[in-house]
Amino acid sequence: MNVKGIHHLSAMTGGITVNYQFYTEVLGMRLIKKTVNQDDTSVYHLFYGDERGNAGTELTFFDFPGIRQNQKGVSSISGTSLHVRNDAALAYWIERFTEHDVTHSPVIPYAGRNVIFFEDPEGQELALVSDETNSGVPGGTPWEHSPVPAQYGIIGLGPVKLTVRKPESTLAALRLMGFTEKSRIPALVAGQEDIIIMQVAEGGSGGEVQVEPRDDLAIARLGKGGVHHVAFRIEDEEELLAWIEVLNREGLQNSGFVDRYYFRSLYFREPNGILFELATDGPGFDTDEPFETLGESLALPRFLEHQRESIEDHLRPLVTKRD
Repeated sequence: MNVKGIHHLSAMTGGITVNYQFYTEVLGMRLIKKTVNQDDTSVYHLFYGDERGNAGTELTFFDFPGIRQNQKGVSSISGTSLHVRNDAALAYWIERFTEHDVTHSPVIPYAGRNVIFFEDPEGQELALVSDETNSGVPGGTPWEHSPVPAQYGIIGLGPVKLTVRKPESTLAALRLMGFTEKSRIPALVAGQEDIIIMQVAEGGSGGEVQVEPRDDLAIARLGKGGVHHVAFRIEDEEELLAWIEVLNREGLQNSGFVDRYYFRSLYFREPNGILFELATDGPGFDTDEPFETLGESLALPRFLEHQRESIEDHLRPLVTKRD
């Protein structure tokens, strides 16, 4: 019943065109699904990932035009990372970020790995993590048509950082899912407690969560540049149903079974208020589109297809068809 690692992160954007350009043309990720937020079909939901959008590689965005800027604070997913194969890839990315005027740090050691911290155009805090010394949950396969050479390409999601006021509550929720403590590192801010590194399954970049205690911040206010939720991998529907029983037994309110068409889900908030999702590895994003043309047109789950005309009328134009 332990989770298998990180499944995806869903973040917020107020500028879908700039978002699409940055994550595909600068970061070289593949747009593997252009669809809508199933809970608010007036806005896009874009999925970026490896060549097929394998679980553990997906960074997704909800598009809310005019949304306020994210305000940092506790009860938030405060750090998103992506991993690459080795230190040579980081050297490539330093040059690429400079070329494209991306705000970034030099390569620095952090939590046992070499890392570049950077920001997307809306100020989302991101990191590129080298797998030079990493072993654990395997990454994916970069898309062969990416503008970034495959040997330097992003292979999946790396460690996720959670900033909370009461760390023990969040740690208890992670332990319930099978996470164990790997190590602790000094706080990034003087006077604060150590950051606790938790890992699950094989560990490594794709199975790590960093819990940052902070008692000097207000509660975060979600907006563009912020992260809405983090999802963790589970095997299949049978296991998802078993998790519903576990959460109910533990007294954790949850969504129950949710069919997202490309995967099946279950949502709950850990005690500090961060939204967690458990999501199955399949069926996958090539369920309703050929592999070769993933993300080129608006894809709707079968249960929304009858609303296509109305949905398309309410969406901003976004051209994603490739030459």
